[in-house]
Amino acid sequence: MLARVTRKMLRHAKCFQRLAIFGSVRALHKDNRTATPQNFSNYESMKQDFKLGIPEYFNFAKDVLDQWTDKEKAGKKPSNPAFWWINRNGEEMRWSFEELGSLSRKFANILSEACSLQRGDRVILILPRVPEWWLANVACLRTGTVLIPGTTQLTQKDILYRLQSSKANCIITNDVLAPAVDAVASKCENLHSKLIVSENSREGWGNLKELMKHASDSHTCVKTKHNEIMAIFFTSGTSGYPKMTAHTHSSFGLGLSVNGRFWLDLTPSDVMWNTSDTGWAKSAWSSVFSPWIQGACVFTHHLPRFEPTSILQTLSKYPITVFCSAPTVYRMLVQNDITSYKFKSLKHCVSAGEPITPDVTEKWRNKTGLDIYEGYGQTETVLICGNFKGMKIKPGSMGKPSPAFDVKVVKAFVVLNPDYKSHDQEQLIKEIQEHVKKTTAPYKYPRKVEFIQELPKTISGKTKRNELRKKEWKTI
Repeated sequence: MLARVTRKMLRHAKCFQRLAIFGSVRALHKDNRTATPQNFSNYESMKQDFKLGIPEYFNFAKDVLDQWTDKEKAGKKPSNPAFWWINRNGEEMRWSFEELGSLSRKFANILSEACSLQRGDRVILILPRVPEWWLANVACLRTGTVLIPGTTQLTQKDILYRLQSSKANCIITNDVLAPAVDAVASKCENLHSKLIVSENSREGWGNLKELMKHASDSHTCVKTKHNEIMAIFFTSGTSGYPKMTAHTHSSFGLGLSVNGRFWLDLTPSDVMWNTSDTGWAKSAWSSVFSPWIQGACVFTHHLPRFEPTSILQTLSKYPITVFCSAPTVYRMLVQNDITSYKFKSLKHCVSAGEPITPDVTEKWRNKTGLDIYEGYGQTETVLICGNFKGMKIKPGSMGKPSPAFDVKVVKAFVVLNPDYKSHDQEQLIKEIQEHVKKTTAPYKYPRKVEFIQELPKTISGKTKRNELRKKEWKTI
């Protein structure tokens, strides 16, 4: 079975480089603001009008974040903060774009001076949802150092593998994971700097909180070319060791405008909450680049563990307009009595990471009056396809291709067992498709099936998938 989102296709992609029920029940909003796009009129016009210019030099901190600071100072954007953080203890922190800029420049100076990092050096970042995680993201942009995020669930062995394979020069983490780093640091010849986010000092580590108190906020952002490596993400490693996926300053810094502008449909008036773990590319998608490209507020709740009631209370208490979470989260949320909460500001819900089942979307819609717009992408890409506002959502469907890609979701080449060669081929195709739907996921079934006499193979017996791709490309 061949996924047609191939490297060849990616190289040709345009942008890779109120029904009211009163009482205790929530009003089910069916007004225009829940379905009408803010940034485009319809899917066809979105695809047709989309153009993305790639300049020779581009840096997200300088060319996007600092531009929002200028607009903020000039009173040309809503008073939304750039960043809004809360935790379960009632602590709260808000930064304007100007404050984000000042703090990230301090952090940048720490990387350049205290850590002696040079442009192109690699920085592993393993932190939970704390404000310093966002500052580290921007500081690496400003210094031209390469950010490598990691989930806080990593083991000592996982950390060693990432340090060695990435040849990281610096690691930033907290006092929970610092002992694991110290246990393997001697095996990592490139590692020469360690920063800890903690109230306590630790031998051999620079304490970020203390360093920030004395750092200057005067810093000149490096001039990065659009195709310089900006970040490296490790895949989840479901089929072997995790692999490194590099992104350039433009592939996310510009490419994720597809997500922010169209799928998330964000504006500077929006408050965006994405619940993704900080270790994965999805967090870069929806907790950094997509919202800030649009000048929206990034909202985050530092929850040590998943608590459905806390999420529902947060959606009810704070003016969150766009919510993004995994299907598993939505599945657990609809098992609660959602009707006792009022999401007065919420107007757009999206999901990614795994297929969302029709029963979950139906329950969510019935209890909130809002659809869930599913999207699909990979660590290597931005949004490949998705359901967009104004589009009729079909159960089990991931929607249509994003403006950045020409997608063709899968085709299967099948060699029939002799016992089946006399069977009706149309019926066999249906049986194969249904089998894949049931054993994997509904969206994974092959839309096209072709029966062939034999598969092209190498001397060692491996299937020559490139020959099958070439064969299929000739028919398109």
